[in-house]
Amino acid sequence: MSSLGEAIIHLAIDLFHQIRKSKKENIFYSPFSISSALAMTYLGARENTASEMQKVLHFSEITANTNGGATKDPVEKPGNVHHHFQKLLTELKKSTDAYKLSVANRLYGRKDFPFLQEYMDNVQKYYLASVESADFVSAAEESRKMINSWVESQTNGRIEDLFPQNSLSGSVLILVNAVYFKGQWQEEFKKENTVQEKFWLNKDTSKPVQMMKQTNRFNFVSLEDVQAKILEIPYKGGELSMMVLLPNEVDGLQEVEDQLTAEKLIAWMSPQNMGTRQVDLYLPRFKMEDSYELVPTLKALGMVDAFRDRVADFSGMTERRDLVVSSIVHKSFVEVTEEGTEAAAATSVSVALTSAPFHESFRCDHPFLFLIKHIKTNSILFCGRVSSP
Repeated sequence: MSSLGEAIIHLAIDLFHQIRKSKKENIFYSPFSISSALAMTYLGARENTASEMQKVLHFSEITANTNGGATKDPVEKPGNVHHHFQKLLTELKKSTDAYKLSVANRLYGRKDFPFLQEYMDNVQKYYLASVESADFVSAAEESRKMINSWVESQTNGRIEDLFPQNSLSGSVLILVNAVYFKGQWQEEFKKENTVQEKFWLNKDTSKPVQMMKQTNRFNFVSLEDVQAKILEIPYKGGELSMMVLLPNEVDGLQEVEDQLTAEKLIAWMSPQNMGTRQVDLYLPRFKMEDSYELVPTLKALGMVDAFRDRVADFSGMTERRDLVVSSIVHKSFVEVTEEGTEAAAATSVSVALTSAPFHESFRCDHPFLFLIKHIKTNSILFCGRVSSP
């Protein structure tokens, strides 16, 4: 299982380095959502189209132990990436009263298009996805509204208008993945402790924010090599947590980002590297919404053929050779308050007091990175950067 979790972390960091080039201040997306939607597409890809996707999604490490590689795509083999997704999605869908997490995959195919039944069956089997037909030719707008309202319902109304007007005419296949999370902190921040404080955008400029505060025992690690520290804030239920990566210096984030790799992140976050400390935690309330068109990003990472006319090979979906991916839209939402966190994204495609008086201070009053992970599977559901809360 960890290999899929690691593949998602690798994709998360690759995407982050591409997205930060756009000079956006705040960044928020769901690498898990993006990986799921693309994996459903990869299920039907063959030859070089499949090889490129396998590489970009870091699935090669997972599929390395199955015979046949990308071209034959032996879906039934137990070590296969699709089996790993089936396990992960089943794990994430387990019902709990501690938090709300909904993961939904759906495939919309043009109703007159001859999709292979085997592909449709496998999408349902491995991605717990429903398959719907839609009329993108004579009822493109109605189809768009239908898909948008499904996404909205799956994300508790947080993701609206995933597809803008007139964006679906001529589509043959729309792969949609929606993920929604609402969790309460294991220990809530008391509202009476929240005060207005300065958040430093850089060394010279600050803005007022509502700064939440609590003192508690947290998993913590100080990273000497990059002049930063990481703190883990657990959610109720103990299955999910937020990791906050805070540079020591006000303007230290750029340097931390420059050195950020998936391997380093995996090592930093490993339980053997983190120790429990009494910490004074200061965290601003924040709320972000974002949307991304991922085609240019994925092309830059090396997934090219899937978007090229007469080159894309999706013969695992249909016998016709005129299928290409036209757009990949990802929309995300997060809100962090005293009670907890609410986050959504859609992609198409007990306190023991320490006897030691030593206190760490973890003051998020300058730009930081954060991610929300599912602890058991080590899967990053969401990640982002807060430059200006």
